[in-house]
Amino acid sequence: MPIEPLVLDVRPVIGAGGHPMEAIMATVGRLVPGQAFRLIAPFRPEPLFRMLEQKGFDAHPFDQPNGDCEVLFTPREAAPVEEDAGIPSPLAWPDPERHFDLTELDQTSATDRALAALDGMGEGAVLFALFAREPDYLYSALTRRNHRWVGNFDGSGETYRMLIRRG
Repeated sequence: MPIEPLVLDVRPVIGAGGHPMEAIMATVGRLVPGQAFRLIAPFRPEPLFRMLEQKGFDAHPFDQPNGDCEVLFTPREAAPVEEDAGIPSPLAWPDPERHFDLTELDQTSATDRALAALDGMGEGAVLFALFAREPDYLYSALTRRNHRWVGNFDGSGETYRMLIRRG
């Protein structure tokens, strides 16, 4: 049975002019092995992503329409590994047919541009794209369309790069 993530809402602390770092680190300290935690903040806490990555957590941010950001921090050792025997490893994918630098676009525009490019490509074709941040909105659209992808941040941690194979 999976362990429920701890939840920490730092909006009241920040709203009162305080700094939430002590509460965040206390929450991390209370986690049991394999447990995630959900942080609710009035903005996207990008510097925290890198800091907690060094402590072994992956950040999965979800921007809310009201401007708040909810981030699920999952410990790397607890992340499930999905394998699909019918889909070859990304190492066996063909070279990308198209390359896009979408770093200057907002997340919605970058998502729309990547999906439009994929629509014009043949099945099994690969697209390479650069994003200014992790393209959270793109994942569900790719899943619905049966596309496969791999992605990560470059060495600087500032550009998200992604290979997408049209399904």
